[in-house]
Amino acid sequence: VSILDVQHIIVCGHYGCGGVLAAMDDKQYGRVDNWVLHIKDVYRFNQVELDKIENQTDRFNRFVELNVIEQVHDLKKTATIKEAWSNKKSPILHGWVYGVGSGLVKELITLKNE
Repeated sequence: VSILDVQHIIVCGHYGCGGVLAAMDDKQYGRVDNWVLHIKDVYRFNQVELDKIENQTDRFNRFVELNVIEQVHDLKKTATIKEAWSNKKSPILHGWVYGVGSGLVKELITLKNE
């Protein structure tokens, strides 16, 4: 980030994400379980909102979006970003989600050092 003077970092999730889907249930998937632990936390943090969504597909899509947003917030807490922001205004952090079927990208969040 600092050596290459990165101006933008994009966290891009995608609808239909198998990892997010795995985090929605209590099944065991072996080593994948370790990877989805943090995603399960995202569900827990947003459970009230997600549980209000009756349609399973809509709930799944919103969970994908909330996971991207959480990952962007986690990224801003890293030493690399904190150091870059203490020295200059960049990079700008973007959270996007990609619609595999539609080919469309939806911007969810943008964070920048003000």
